[in-house]
Amino acid sequence: MDFGLAFSYVFQDKDWLRKVGIVALISLIPILGQLVLIGWSLNITKRVIDRHPEPLPEVDFGGDLARGFSAFVIGFVYSLPITLFALVFGILDSVVAGQSSSDAANTLIAILSLCFGLFAFLYGIAIAIVLPAAYGNYIAKGNLSAGFALGEVFGLVRANIGAYLIVLLGSFVGGLIAPLGTILCVVGVILTYTYTVAVMGHLYGQAYNAATQNRVVVSAAS
Repeated sequence: MDFGLAFSYVFQDKDWLRKVGIVALISLIPILGQLVLIGWSLNITKRVIDRHPEPLPEVDFGGDLARGFSAFVIGFVYSLPITLFALVFGILDSVVAGQSSSDAANTLIAILSLCFGLFAFLYGIAIAIVLPAAYGNYIAKGNLSAGFALGEVFGLVRANIGAYLIVLLGSFVGGLIAPLGTILCVVGVILTYTYTVAVMGHLYGQAYNAATQNRVVVSAAS
C-alpha cells in the first residue's frame, strides 16, 4: 500500500478543488448530503480497485446517494451488537440502581460499566478494521449482500491484516487533519472533512487490492 498516495492523489487532479468543493457543499444538505458524501468516497474506492487513472470522481448525486445509503445499512448492521449490548446494559443499570443504593449494588454497576467499556473499546477497534473490508467487498462486487458475506469479509482481513491496520492509522491521521479547517472557519472545516473522506475512500480501495492480491498469491503457492 502507498499510504502517502492516499493523501496526495487528490491534488494530482487538476480539477480537485472544484470536485471536492461541490461535494463539500452537497454534504451540508441534512442527512442526504452525508449519504452522498459517503457514496462519493466509495466511488473513489471503486475507481482505486479498478485502477482508474483518475481516482477522484465527479459527484454523481443519485449513484452516490445509493452507495451512501448501502454503506449506512452495512455500518448499522455491523454496529448492532454494540447497540444491543448498550441497551441491555442500560436496562440492567436501571434495574440494579432502582432496587438498592447499597455498596453491593454500586459495585455491581461499576463492574458492569467496566465490562461494557472494555467490550465497546475492543468491538470499536474490530469494527474499524472489518468495516473497510465490508465496504470494499460491497463496492467491488456491486452487491449489498457482499458487504455481509462474513467469510469473504473476514477473509480479506486475514489475507492482509497489515493493510487494514494502515487504514486504521489513516482514520486516526484523518481525524487530526479534519479539524485543521477551523483556521479558515466553516468553509475550511467542510473542505478538510471532505478531503479526509476522500483519503479514506482511497485507502479502502488500496486495502482491498492488497488483500485480494495476497489471496491470489497464497492460492497460487498452494
